[in-house]
Amino acid sequence: MAANCWAVLNNFMQIYFTRLLLILFLGLPLLANADIFQWRDSNGDIHYSDKAVAEATLVQVKAGHSFYKVKTIYDGDTVVLEDGQKVRLLGINTPEVAHRGQGGDAGGEAAKRWLQEKLANTKVRLELDAEKTDKYGRTLAHLLTEDKGHINLQLVAAGLASVTIHPPNLLYVDELVAAEERAQAASLGIWQLPEYAPIKVSDLADAKSGWVRVVGRPKAIRQSRKFVYVEFSEAFDIRIERQSQQLFPELSDYQGKMLEVRGWLNRSKGHVSMLVRHPSAIKRY
Repeated sequence: MAANCWAVLNNFMQIYFTRLLLILFLGLPLLANADIFQWRDSNGDIHYSDKAVAEATLVQVKAGHSFYKVKTIYDGDTVVLEDGQKVRLLGINTPEVAHRGQGGDAGGEAAKRWLQEKLANTKVRLELDAEKTDKYGRTLAHLLTEDKGHINLQLVAAGLASVTIHPPNLLYVDELVAAEERAQAASLGIWQLPEYAPIKVSDLADAKSGWVRVVGRPKAIRQSRKFVYVEFSEAFDIRIERQSQQLFPELSDYQGKMLEVRGWLNRSKGHVSMLVRHPSAIKRY
């Protein structure tokens, strides 16, 4: 019995001191970041959350420790490192810049200029999340500078980027959302531009393409095998993937409330829909 207790205690101390050394010498933000849990339901679908549930396993998230110079800055949220690695900044979205004959969005050049100035005389390291790359082969990461500046977070704090969370990548969610709320309250960056003012559901027929804010009251909720639909009108709804539903509050609580939803519009046969991946894209009025 005593031997077993000593073994358990010894194992605990090894884990504790290993984490402590990582924090002290490698700068890992293990204590600051939320854990990410994964589990499979009875239908075989995989789910992710920042809260532990029965039978969930902890997803291992590793931070990079090599520092790189940034070779190219495409826009406010996409860069290329000196080793050729193309990196898409996690948790945020900046307006598009002009490219391939298409005009840029309001605020796009401002975000790019800010990033160019910020990264001109420094190196960065990557902090990865649950997903390492996207469908385009870009590395998904948070950028941290040599002086411990968190570029993703600073872009949001300056009002140059909006928060865009794609589960299972949930690192720094609370920090990003809080920074966005402060930037919006202070009317910084994009939050003072008329192009990003909220649009009423009734005015969506004339809405621009790209990232938008839509305001209205949900009237009904329906479900399909893959999505839960929160319907604002016959012509507009938001859809939430069922595998991400556990991240949201009870969806019936949204019904009848004045909400703002943020994202990209999809149009089909006179109907407009918006995919919402995380509750940070839904604001209560």
